[in-house]
Amino acid sequence: MKKIKIGIIGGAGYTGGELLRILIHHPQVEIVFVHSNSQAGKPVYHTHTDLLGDTDLMFSPLTPRGGTLADEYLEELSPSGGQGAIFLCSGHGESKKFLTTNPEFKSLKIIDLSTDFRDQSEGFVYGLAELQRDKIRHAKHVANPGCFATSIELALLPLAQSGLIHDDVHVSAVTGSTGAGQSLSPTGHFSWRSNNISIYKAFTHQHLTEIGMVLGDAGHPAPTVNFIPYRGTFTRGIMANVYTKFAGTLEEAKALYRNYYAEHPFTHISDSPVDVKQVVNTNKCLIHLEVHDGNLLITSIIDNLTKGASGQAVQNMNLMFGLDETAGLRLKSVGM
Repeated sequence: MKKIKIGIIGGAGYTGGELLRILIHHPQVEIVFVHSNSQAGKPVYHTHTDLLGDTDLMFSPLTPRGGTLADEYLEELSPSGGQGAIFLCSGHGESKKFLTTNPEFKSLKIIDLSTDFRDQSEGFVYGLAELQRDKIRHAKHVANPGCFATSIELALLPLAQSGLIHDDVHVSAVTGSTGAGQSLSPTGHFSWRSNNISIYKAFTHQHLTEIGMVLGDAGHPAPTVNFIPYRGTFTRGIMANVYTKFAGTLEEAKALYRNYYAEHPFTHISDSPVDVKQVVNTNKCLIHLEVHDGNLLITSIIDNLTKGASGQAVQNMNLMFGLDETAGLRLKSVGM
């Protein structure tokens, strides 16, 4: 099989860097270009310093050599007998702008990591493989889910699809500092987050929109989700603690979840309590279940940069091109 030709838009941020770390070792991918306006003309490893020795790729500007990005790379991304793809890793709102000003790229397969198309507008398919793997396989354009959304949706999908959510859902979830992006802000700076914890966007987080859409599609109607997000002091990972009323036993809950995820290679049910370090640097979601006084407590952990962003994006690319879903994603956690 010919290698898939790939372009990355917005490669200087955290998700772009994580995508590069995965794709440069993917056995069936060739990266044609990595775009960054801020780092144009510099080696990729100047920004993502851990990639020194792994790649000699240079960041490309949006309008190289006085032409356009399409003039420069579109033909190379769509070779005879094959089709390429682009990953959109720029900030929220930038993907729509890019495709409006560079419509030629719509001929390629697209995986967008922003919020811009998560409502499945303009022909984009919501890219949660554990919900709609077959749709992703046949999709041309895919909208990657948000990181909090991924962890919460995976915690609730088995209940929703079985029609077992009969009451409000309550969520408290904490994320690492990389979830705030690479640009510094008063609440994202290390000196503020170190030895600290804080709530933000209580009951109003932007991922609630897609969570409602997904749970509504899975188990009509969508439940009320009361979501309290926290900023953690660590760098990577999400732990979501989710509970709702449940009439069954713990054994019934485990059977329901194991049956639902039996054919999904990255989501696993743990009999023991889970820790964020088990999933850092992996594309896994680990789920632990407990029953307390008629409530089911679901703990769901992911790495916000892999399963919550770039790893899930590669998982979607694999499905779109008919590859093994796990290709390039057999990653080991940090462990210690």
